[in-house]
Amino acid sequence: MEFMGIAGVAAITVIAWLVGEAAKLSPLDNKWIPVICGVVGAVLGILGMRIMPDFPAGDIMTAAAVGIVSGLAATGIDQIGKQLTK
Repeated sequence: MEFMGIAGVAAITVIAWLVGEAAKLSPLDNKWIPVICGVVGAVLGILGMRIMPDFPAGDIMTAAAVGIVSGLAATGIDQIGKQLTK
């Protein structure tokens, strides 16, 4: 069952990436996309801790930190993809 906790973290990364892609389509300056992904990740991390029994965090601060790192990982993954295609 520990796999489900890791899958939850991966899901946060994917959702944060999708929110970042949506933010690119808005008139908002792109410099805010990592902040948006981090905040979305934090919220989803806390939500994941509340609703997923195997989420890899037991308190709100750790859940927020896991979510923030996952959200920022979405930005990094996007940048790696762009750099590899150059």
